[in-house]
Amino acid sequence: MMTLSNPEKIALLTDSTADLTAGMRAGKPIYTVPLKIICPDGEFSDGVDIFAQDVYDRLHRGELPRTSLPEGGAVSDALDRIRADGYEKVIALMLSGGLSGTYNMVRLLAEQREDLEVVAFDSKSGSLGLGIMVLQLWEEIQAGADWDTLISQRVPFLVEHTFPFFSVDTLEYLYKGGRIGKVAAMAGTMLQIKPIITFADDGQLQSVAKVRGRRQVQDKIVDLMRQHFQPGRRYNLGIANGGAPEEMARLSAKVRAAFPDYEYCWEGAMDATLSVYIGDGVIGAGIQFLD
Repeated sequence: MMTLSNPEKIALLTDSTADLTAGMRAGKPIYTVPLKIICPDGEFSDGVDIFAQDVYDRLHRGELPRTSLPEGGAVSDALDRIRADGYEKVIALMLSGGLSGTYNMVRLLAEQREDLEVVAFDSKSGSLGLGIMVLQLWEEIQAGADWDTLISQRVPFLVEHTFPFFSVDTLEYLYKGGRIGKVAAMAGTMLQIKPIITFADDGQLQSVAKVRGRRQVQDKIVDLMRQHFQPGRRYNLGIANGGAPEEMARLSAKVRAAFPDYEYCWEGAMDATLSVYIGDGVIGAGIQFLD
């Protein structure tokens, strides 16, 4: 429902890959649409009737689920809910167009709405990168940012200045999902290579560093964040994990110690959709500049 600090009645729409739990969305006008996961025994909706742990279990049994766009009806239903809850304007920030057609689908459906003013954006990111953009936009709405400033300046700025980094424990699922080649996957597995992955400028997944063995991963992630760091700029932090909560706790402590002057530090767990491609044993952290 609307709050007094949202006079322009702005809602935020994203998808299940933003990794925002019900608790993180509570009390905020943040609406999500689930991507679809196709398994041998049927189709499921990410975060509704299938979760990351279910995907890990399936992968470990030798299944290879596939992912698909949200249903058009789910997007329309979310926009209907937003209108029914009294909102008039919507910022839709969706999973990277380099990985999914979700953004394009939402953009096309949004253009058909006459009862809502909807502007859709490609986050060129996913997981904690996308999630902390959405959470920061709500902070800015609460602080009084107006609609025109948000859509013309703030959303593009956050897309450009949010830098997430992830380490995957195995290259097997990136290979099986067609994201990397067989030779790279085999060599990386044999040598215990752990790639650090981020989103390239075009929104595709990109390996930006490699370390030998899991012990070096956390320090490398902190190092990559430090390479982007500029003293004097305001920033938020984000930490995420996929089936590795204890490691995330250690990474969170390291990141907070390295960058102690953050405004917010948000922590979350990976969604089922992205887990199809990266498996479990995943940790990640990101820095988001605000000015």
